[in-house]
Amino acid sequence: MRIESIDIFPLKLPMKTSFAISGGSVGSKTEGAPHVYVRIASDDGSVGWGEARPSHRWSYETIETVVTTLERYIKPVLLGLNPNDLQQIDRLMSREIANGYNAGQPIAKAAIDIALHDLLAASEGKRVAELWHASPASSIDLSYLISTRDPDEAKKKAAYARDNGFKGLDVKIGLDPLQDGDILRAVKEEAPDLFFRVDANQAYSLPEAIRLAKQMERIGVDVFEQPLKANQLMGHAELRRKTSVPIALDESIWTPSDLLQAIRLEACDYAVIKLTKMGGFRGAKGCGEIAREAGLGLLGGGLTESSIGLAASAHLFRYLQIKDPVDLNGPMFLEDDPIEDKPCLANGTVRLPEGNGHGCVPDLDKLQLYLNPL
Repeated sequence: MRIESIDIFPLKLPMKTSFAISGGSVGSKTEGAPHVYVRIASDDGSVGWGEARPSHRWSYETIETVVTTLERYIKPVLLGLNPNDLQQIDRLMSREIANGYNAGQPIAKAAIDIALHDLLAASEGKRVAELWHASPASSIDLSYLISTRDPDEAKKKAAYARDNGFKGLDVKIGLDPLQDGDILRAVKEEAPDLFFRVDANQAYSLPEAIRLAKQMERIGVDVFEQPLKANQLMGHAELRRKTSVPIALDESIWTPSDLLQAIRLEACDYAVIKLTKMGGFRGAKGCGEIAREAGLGLLGGGLTESSIGLAASAHLFRYLQIKDPVDLNGPMFLEDDPIEDKPCLANGTVRLPEGNGHGCVPDLDKLQLYLNPL
C-alpha cells in the first residue's frame, strides 16, 4: 500500500455564536471559523480524512500557514510512502518543518496523522481505537463551555447545562478579570453538582493567580487550567504549593517532552490532552500514556474542531480512559459542517458515527460549499 494522493481543503465553517478566550476571538458568527480538511488516498483505494483547526489566538498557526505547510512541504515528501510506516512519516514531517521551542506546525501535521489513522483503520475494516487493541467509543460526555463577561449570562448558561444533562462545565475566565469571581460564584450557585473546570488561557500573573485560586477554594472549583503563561512552569509549581485547587496545564504541553518537563518540575496535577494541538494521535496518545503512568489526572479538550476532530478525539479519550466530561465544544459553536453522518449531541452526550476509522465521511458537494480559497 502506498500514498497515492493528498488533497487539502481550506474551509470556513459557519458558527451559531461567536467564541472568545482571554486572548481574543477564535471564531465569530459573522465571519465563521477556519478549518482545513485533508484527504489521503492509497493505491488500494483506501481513503482517510483528517482535520486541522488553526487560530492565531491560541498559537502561531493560521489557515494560511496550515495550507502552505501541507501543500509545499509535507505533501511532496509523503507521496509514494507506505501509510503504515507512521514512524518514518513522522520523522519526515519533522525534518521538513523542524521543531523550535515546541513542535513545528503541530496542528498542520495533526491533519495528516488523523487522516492516516483513519485510512489504516478503514483499510482493515476497523475503527480507530481498534488499531490500539482497544474497544471503540460509541459516545462521550461533554462539558458545557461558558465564555462571557456577564455573571448573569454565565448563570443562565449554567442553568441550561444543568437542565440539559451536561455533567461538567468549562468556564473561560480572563475576558474581564474584574468579573471573574462573580462569574465563578454565579456558575457554582446555579450548578453546584457539575464538574467545574475553569480555564484562564494564560491570562494571569502569579500573584493574580494566587489570589484567584484562594477564591476558587471557597467557591468549590474542581480544577484551574493554565492560569499562567505557557513557559512559566516554575510559576505553576509555585502556585500548586499555595493552593489546594488542582492545576491543569494545556498550552504548556504540546509534546511528550513538554509533559516530562512539567512532571519533573511538579508543575501540574492534570494534563490536558488535545488531539490536533499535539500533532495528531501519535503525540497525543504518547502524552496521555506518560501522564497516566506518572499519576497525573487527564482532561480531554479540543480546539472547536468539527465532526472529524470530535469523533477522532473521542476514540482517543476512550482509549486513555478519561472519565471527566471533555471540552469538545464544536457542537455548541458550529452551525454546520460537511460531514454526512455527524456525531449527535443529546443530553450532554455525543453519540458517534459507527463507520470504520473515525466514522466521519464528508459530503463532497457540501465540502465545495464551504471552501475558502486563499
